[in-house]
Parts: sequence; structure tokens; C-alpha cells
Amino acid sequence: MGQTSFLEARLDAGARLNPEEARGLWELDLLSLGRWADRARRRLNPQDRVTYVVDRNINYTNICTSGCRFCAFFRSPGEPDGYVLDNEELAQKLTELKAHGGSGVLLQGGLNPDLPLAYYEALVRQIRDSGLGVHGFSPPEIAFLGQRFGLPLKEILARLLQAGLSSIPGGGAEILVDRVRSQISPRKCGSAQWLEVMAAAQELGLKTSATMMFGHLETRAERLEHLFKIRDLQDRTRGFLSFIPWTFQPGSTALGGQPLGAVEYLRTLAVSRLVLDNVPHLQVSWVTQGPKIAQVALKFGADDFGSTMLEENVVAATGVGFRLSRDEIETLVRQAGYEPRVRDHRYNLL
Repeated sequence: MGQTSFLEARLDAGARLNPEEARGLWELDLLSLGRWADRARRRLNPQDRVTYVVDRNINYTNICTSGCRFCAFFRSPGEPDGYVLDNEELAQKLTELKAHGGSGVLLQGGLNPDLPLAYYEALVRQIRDSGLGVHGFSPPEIAFLGQRFGLPLKEILARLLQAGLSSIPGGGAEILVDRVRSQISPRKCGSAQWLEVMAAAQELGLKTSATMMFGHLETRAERLEHLFKIRDLQDRTRGFLSFIPWTFQPGSTALGGQPLGAVEYLRTLAVSRLVLDNVPHLQVSWVTQGPKIAQVALKFGADDFGSTMLEENVVAATGVGFRLSRDEIETLVRQAGYEPRVRDHRYNLL
């Protein structure tokens, strides 16, 4: 039996892939890869439904000391167009979200050295008191708060949990390989600390997502290294609910370059589904790929359409401006042959 035939037999059997087998996935033709990813999706999520969440991305500050080369959104401390969200602005955003039937907020911001810990706790309380869930603070933010205030990660997390935090987004992962991180985000937490924050959060009972931003300086082998690090932690904690791979958008960034095409996006999405056999949900990235590729992605292993994103600032800062309403998402899902279902950030159906 040839190497490709052996891999195909393993895929047919739904076997867990080792790193060597996963490397062979890149050699398969795109449509076959999509077919096996769709089978893997159906083993985990056999229903003909695709979920999505009604929320908005609230960036509480754009002031950030990290200076990531892939980010067009941040402003360094002291720049005139830096901002910090105040209570009144937040209340207005929450009222608008509730009017749209939203269930929660994706809350993230820059690494701002001038905000007290009480600001973050009050932010979470205000959102929770409004009746909305808080999917907030990526691992780099948690690591930054621990360093800034000299507190253990679990104490930072416990205080935010007490204030009303319900789950943690997987942002700031980029590629969990320090060769890449040292070039694109040298002042952000390393891959080991990103995983450490997630492990600490999951031990406290917080559910989380994980992301991968690809299509910049990483290799395909490094994408696989990222995936296996997520899978290994998931084997220990079972705390990841979803995985969201999305492509680097070079517009207005210091890193620059050309955006990755749809074929490589779909290939990477399918590989993610086949490697991450223990992560329940895989999310499309219509924000970077647009609605039509997102529909195709539902046949490449994805079972979730992400968020309505009533507000999105970070990708928009690169000049990419896809927008979808709740009705448009439901139409796209139905056109692809699935039943759309609304969920919250913890994947409870609403």
C-alpha cells in the first residue's frame, strides 16, 4: 500500500492522525480533503445544522504596547487617536446589541499600561448587569494583566470570573510557534504562556475558543505544530469549544504582503478539522473570506458560521469590510443545505 493509500485508509477509518500523517494531508487533492473533513465534521456534529451567534466585538481600548506587525488597529500610548471606552459609550453599544437580539459580547482590547485592574472588572460587571454574556480577554491580555499587576494568572482569571466573565476567546494565538511570534509579535506572550493561560482558565471552569491567524511568515509545518499544541492541551483539559482559523489581512499593516487565497484557506480549514478530532466545533471566517467562500467552507469541515459581528474593528482596519446581517447569515446557511441555529458563546442553542 502506498503512502497516500495508507493515509486515505486511515481517514476512511476516522483514525487519529499523528504528525507525520498530518503532513501528508497537504498532498491530497482539495476536493478529497474537503470530503474527509466533512466526514470528520459529521462524526462530531451529525445534525444538518450550522450555528451562529448574535454579538458584537467591543474593543475597549486601541492603546497597545505590543506593536504587532500584523495589526493596523492599535495605537501606541500617547498617540492622539488612542481611546479608552467609557461607561456611557459601552451602555449605548450594549443597548443596540440587545435591540438586535444579541446574547453576548466579544470583549477584547490592546495592552494598555494605564488602566487599573478595577477598570476591567467594572467593564465585565456592566456587561453582565445588562443581561449579556461576556466572552472576553484573550490570553495575551490575561498574561499582560498578570505581569502588570504582579498577580498569578489564576488570580486574575478568578477576579474576572467573579465579576461575571463567562468564557475566553482564543485571540492572540497567531501561530503558536515562537520562531514566528518573535518576528510578528515580539512583545506579546509566547506560545507556552498562551497555552498556560488557556489551561488555567479551563481549570477554573471557563470554556474557551482557539484561533490561528495564518498566511504570513509561517510554514505549513508550523500551522500543523500549532494544531497539535491545541489538540494536546485539549486532551488534558477538554476546555476548547471551537477553533477558528483565519487568514492574515495585510492592508495597512507593517508586515504587508499579499492575502492568502481561498484554496489555501479551505485546505487549511480541512486539515484543522482532521487534526483537531477532540475540538467539537470549527468556525468559518466570512469576515476575511467573504460570504461565498464561507458557504463552501461548510463542506470543508466547518459547522459554525461565527458571529453577526454587529461591530468589528480590527480586521476592518486593514481595509477588509465584509458585513452580514442575521437574515443574510441564515439565507447563506439554508442555501448551503443546512438549518441555521442561534447559539451563545458557550455553544448553547437558543
